[in-house]
Amino acid sequence: MQKQAVQLDAADKKILRVLQEEGRLSNTELAEKVGMSTSPCWRRVRRLEQEGVISDYSARLDRRTLGFGVLVIVTIQIDAHNVEQAVEFEEAVLKLEQVIACYSVGGGVDFVLQVVCEDLDAYAEFSMNTLRRLPGIKAMESNFVLKELKPLTGWPI
Repeated sequence: MQKQAVQLDAADKKILRVLQEEGRLSNTELAEKVGMSTSPCWRRVRRLEQEGVISDYSARLDRRTLGFGVLVIVTIQIDAHNVEQAVEFEEAVLKLEQVIACYSVGGGVDFVLQVVCEDLDAYAEFSMNTLRRLPGIKAMESNFVLKELKPLTGWPI
């Protein structure tokens, strides 16, 4: 289901940029940073939450500090292109903690996954005993991230 884009004015964009950088700010601190008084700022944030522009609040964690030394981009082709098989694959992937992102894509592959593991041995185990056993896999390729040049830190607003 495609979501409709919400119209954002300059003040909305300013609020969103600041919140992406510093999500723990109090409303008073946020209002000060964006140059508004607290009540209008609070109303805008509430509206942005209600409209789904702000979907939740979270902390950005460092994967290496958490012990995930390996980041892998995995491309997967599935055997048959029917709805049942795609749904079965998607449901199985959603249960895997090591899969931190999964995208259904067009082109030469069907799915692109981002996977984290402690080390290469842990990835080998996960790959052989879990990923390759997912339903309907025709082909799978692992691409190891050597250097994160620009990890996702927020959306361009």
